[in-house]
Amino acid sequence: MLHSKAISLKFMACLVLFYIILGKRYGMSFENIFIITALLVITSYILGDMLILRRTNNAVAAIADFGWAFLLIWFLSSILTLQDELISMSLAAAFGSAIFEYAFHLYLVRNLAETRVENGSISHGNLRYNTENSEDLTPLKPDGRSGEGQ
Repeated sequence: MLHSKAISLKFMACLVLFYIILGKRYGMSFENIFIITALLVITSYILGDMLILRRTNNAVAAIADFGWAFLLIWFLSSILTLQDELISMSLAAAFGSAIFEYAFHLYLVRNLAETRVENGSISHGNLRYNTENSEDLTPLKPDGRSGEGQ
């Protein structure tokens, strides 16, 4: 349920953002904006938010989202429209998307990062800096006795 809420929020915000940038500024039709937004939201949620953000930090994920948004918007715009200003249009939309993504990543980290595991403890998603503690100070011999005092 949390993922569907996050995807819906991302889709609505990107649709409004792209309508303002691509529709009002560059005259792209709403149907083309809808297609670009749907494909970008689905792919960037899986790649940027679920894979890259969990393994890196917010800045790296936002930069990756900028690059992916630029490539996808440029490619789809070249197929769907007859615009002359594809690069500037794609850069403007990708820059707006990257600014939104930075804030959206903060929302994701705050609301989706902590998940409950089976025993009731909380797992923080990014385990890169976790360490393991142990009470055993000396290794056991194969017969099960400790190596101390011999």
